[in-house]
Parts: sequence; structure tokens; C-alpha cells
Amino acid sequence: MTHLNIAAGQSAASVTPVPAGLDESGTRLWESVAGDFDLDVHEQLLLLQACRTADLLDRLARRAEGAELTVFNAKGEQVTAPWITEHRQQSLVLARLLASLRMPSGEEDGRPQRRGAARGSYGVRSVS
Repeated sequence: MTHLNIAAGQSAASVTPVPAGLDESGTRLWESVAGDFDLDVHEQLLLLQACRTADLLDRLARRAEGAELTVFNAKGEQVTAPWITEHRQQSLVLARLLASLRMPSGEEDGRPQRRGAARGSYGVRSVS
């Protein structure tokens, strides 16, 4: 077991270096991130979901190899194959999970600053 520092003033948590059940891409992603950074618990959970998503993308890509890009639906209409649509959606999920981890781009030291939400930070409304 490896101990990762959770937050200042808290005790370290024991985590498995590579969670069970991850395939090649997920394992590589876990090792590349968890090996270089002390992650908070919420970041470990985000990373685990990103690893699982990377593995799912690999499975969807294998499913699409040599397959038609379109299929006929129940109405007889030609539509995008469901595994192609799911691959696109999971790619977006992976990008968002990785962005949530705020990993440095390699040009800066440490992690980038925390940024507010897209609509800005939410504060307490004053009652007038």
C-alpha cells in the first residue's frame, strides 16, 4: 500500500497504487498521474473515473474497428452507429474529468490555479 497525503492537517490515506480492474490505458493513466502527484480523495475518485473512461474508450474503439460507421434503426433510417456516438460522448467525459484534475501542461511548476465555475463563484446573497 502507498500512502498519499490527503490535505494539510489530515492523516494520510492508504490507497492501492493501481486500482483493480483497470486495463492498459487506465493503468497507464493512473500510474502517470498518481505517481507524480499527492492527490486528495476527491481527486483520486476523479482520476479513477478518468481511468475507467479511458479503458471504455479503448473497448469502443476495438468494437468500431472494421465495422460500418452507420446502421439502420428500427424505422429503417440510416444513422450513426451507437458505438461511434458513445465513443464521442465518452471522449468528452474523459476531457472534462482530466480538466477537473487541473493537471499542469508541463510548462509550469505545480498545478494551475483554481478557477471559478463557468458562471463565476456563487456567494451568499444579501437579504435586503
